[in-house]
Amino acid sequence: MPAPAPPPPARLSPPPQRAAQVPRDAIAGRVAAAASVKLVLVRAPAGFGKTTAMRQTRERLEAQGTATAWFTLERADNDVSRFLAGLGAAVAQLGLEAPPPGAPLAVMDTLARSEAPFALFLDDLELIQEPAVLGLLREVVEHLPRRGQLVVGSRSLPDLGLGRLRARGQLLEIDAALLRFSLAETAEFFRLRAAPALPADTLHRLHDKTEGWITALWLMAMALERRGAVDDLVERFSGTHRDVADYLAEDVLAHQPAPLREFLLRTSILRQLDAPVCQALLPRTDCGAMLRQLEAANLFVTPVDGDADGRYRYHSLFADFLRNQLAREQPEQVARLHLAASGWYEAQQRPVPAIDHAIEGGDHPHALHLLAQHAETFLEQGRMRLLDRWFATLPADKVRERPLLQVVAVWAQCFTHGPWQAMQRLEASGCAASDDPAVQAHVNALTPLLLAMMDRHQEAADAGRASLARLPSCRPFADSVLSNAMAHVVSVMGQQHEAHRLLDAARRSQSGSTFNRMYTESMEGLFDLKEGRLRQATARFRIAVSATPHAASYTHTNGNAWAGVLYAGVVYEANALDAAEHLLNVYLPLARDVGLPDHMIASHRMRARIAFQRGDVDVAFVLLTELEYLGHERQLPRVVASAKLERARMLLLQGHGHAAREELARADDPALWERVRRLHLAAHEVDDLLIGRLRWDIHFGDARAALPALDAALAEALAANRQHRALKLRLLLALARQRSGDAAGASAALAELLQPASREGFVRLILDEGPAVAPLLQRLRSVAQHGASEGRRADDPILADYLDRLLTQYGSAVLAEEAEAPAGALPAEAPTEPLTGKELRVLQLLAEGYSNSAMAEKLFVSDSTVRTHLRSINQKLGAHSRTQAVAIARRMGLMR
Repeated sequence: MPAPAPPPPARLSPPPQRAAQVPRDAIAGRVAAAASVKLVLVRAPAGFGKTTAMRQTRERLEAQGTATAWFTLERADNDVSRFLAGLGAAVAQLGLEAPPPGAPLAVMDTLARSEAPFALFLDDLELIQEPAVLGLLREVVEHLPRRGQLVVGSRSLPDLGLGRLRARGQLLEIDAALLRFSLAETAEFFRLRAAPALPADTLHRLHDKTEGWITALWLMAMALERRGAVDDLVERFSGTHRDVADYLAEDVLAHQPAPLREFLLRTSILRQLDAPVCQALLPRTDCGAMLRQLEAANLFVTPVDGDADGRYRYHSLFADFLRNQLAREQPEQVARLHLAASGWYEAQQRPVPAIDHAIEGGDHPHALHLLAQHAETFLEQGRMRLLDRWFATLPADKVRERPLLQVVAVWAQCFTHGPWQAMQRLEASGCAASDDPAVQAHVNALTPLLLAMMDRHQEAADAGRASLARLPSCRPFADSVLSNAMAHVVSVMGQQHEAHRLLDAARRSQSGSTFNRMYTESMEGLFDLKEGRLRQATARFRIAVSATPHAASYTHTNGNAWAGVLYAGVVYEANALDAAEHLLNVYLPLARDVGLPDHMIASHRMRARIAFQRGDVDVAFVLLTELEYLGHERQLPRVVASAKLERARMLLLQGHGHAAREELARADDPALWERVRRLHLAAHEVDDLLIGRLRWDIHFGDARAALPALDAALAEALAANRQHRALKLRLLLALARQRSGDAAGASAALAELLQPASREGFVRLILDEGPAVAPLLQRLRSVAQHGASEGRRADDPILADYLDRLLTQYGSAVLAEEAEAPAGALPAEAPTEPLTGKELRVLQLLAEGYSNSAMAEKLFVSDSTVRTHLRSINQKLGAHSRTQAVAIARRMGLMR
């Protein structure tokens, strides 16, 4: 399928100025003077002149030499792929390097690398509700360079992390109070409109009654041009903004010629106006001429694509009024007009607006008739959100009369609201008893798929084997999904050979379905990762997540959440934390909504680890609390236990041994972990209760006693060809031998791990075990360097470079270990001067992994105050680094 087309030119520039407009110099000047601000939010209800103020601000910035770009958003931009295509087109206006094909998220990196000043304008942001798109915008703001700025216009408060930006002084807010016209601006507005001269007292009363609301003033000016009783008109209206708008719109409409008034009312049902579709509603009217007349008169219409013979839309307030007026004056015409529009779109082979208008016109039988013709096509395209919206609107009893539509509704509900609701709908539908072969084909695939997504793998296996025996069916799409789903199920049950056979069958029955191609590549990537082939898994996940879906499809935004979380996982593993965070901002909300247990666990765990790594410790624990809550809410004990397990790991890394052991105990559900032990679940290949307990024993318990369990677990993993798990167990084995005093054995275990890990590029698998690994790596590198200096054969250059990269990542932890080597070099009794209470608190937060900025937020002080405390701590302890200060403090007994 084609990639999303770039937006039309008019969406990449502000609407054209229709007439002389009041200069908003104060607003433009305020933005131009706020060069250090990352986000400018222009927020007010409809009709306050947000777009005009933004356009004038843009002109002001361009006059100062700042590069600018504009992107007007629409509801369809809630699709991630479509949004990124539009954002990329806007960024291209800045003269920056275009992102490479197939890497749409690179547009944010392009912005982040810019050294020249720029401002990116996004208008109508209130239309964006999709958490994934808002997450991307948060990323854009967070990573803007020093001279970059985002200016957004919105009717509502967007979820862009405004509180944090406000606290940092990186947010400028232009609200309705600032957008209202002053009395002087109101006078200038009427002067520019060449309206009848208003006495000063009348102008003052008008300004007071409209409160400077620009749309009300604009409508009043239009009314005054057609009526002479100025004082009477000003006196007769009062009340809320909506009351004012309705009153003035009604007055303006009443004074239009009858043909124009009829045109306005009848075409109000259309989201966009062009001559042919308008002609279908008013066959005896020259609709092209009427649209040009409206545009020339500046009467409520705005060109959509800048072409006078193209498409238009009504001003949103006036469109609402016209639709309400049509319903009041001609209620019998509303349905007829919608059906005429539906018929025209149907004849043009545009089923989406045809179905929309049939539904809005109340002709549900015709909407169902159209949907029945196209539903399976939309399904194969992965347009699940669109389908779910329609099924939520159509009468449930009418849908139940069409079993094929019922099963399509189950598919849509599964991938938008999760498998539990979908299974309830499937069981209540009675479709399992249908004698329609097409319906049976879909039920055949849905049953095992839903059971697997609900974490009921044994039931899924039993149902799936019965379903496989019925293949092939008359629906290749369903057959391919079934084969893919069963490949996943049998893989989880350890039957790798059978899983590969099923994937081959899925490929043979894909019949061009983007959704199924994505699913198959994702499954193959999971198998590669399990068997230790990280590079091949990365390539497969990249292919799956970069599939070119329909511009408005579910596939990239939700269907590809299946592949997207997996791709984020391998990007994280390669230690590309920024890129992984970008991906998770897109896919974590979608994984949460759909509710796949392994994807929920993996995405939240990665986000928490990234936050922890950056010193945002509180954020990390909040993410785990959210994961635990989701598990309780959806009755998924494995999700709850996984949140506790990861919390225990973080507590362990902070040095809180007792708290970590308690959290492990809370995560212990014997029946649950026994089931996990038997299955090969993606979220637990290298993170399960056994590994959590062994990790604790190594750090705080009896490391020597953990060795037999580690050896047994490693042998079991190798026997099942679970190479990824084997790598993690080898690392823990090396740490256990090191803590047991077996340095040679530790080095041998580590060497066995590093050879395959270096070839495949595993990084976080090692770094996530914390600084305890650093001395082992340092010793191995030292041995290699010493051997080379004595003339022995140099080590594998790939391995040598890999060791260097790992040690670079550990950085100060390695230096601290080296500094601790001569024990006499560290003070052993007391600091030169007692630490203050605040310094002890800073030291404790430092030991727990908090960054300077996170400590500042937690202690309600500035970053510079935190730096002052750290300098004082180092001086009193005789330390030269943060890590060394913690080590010295622990040796002195100043902290746990």
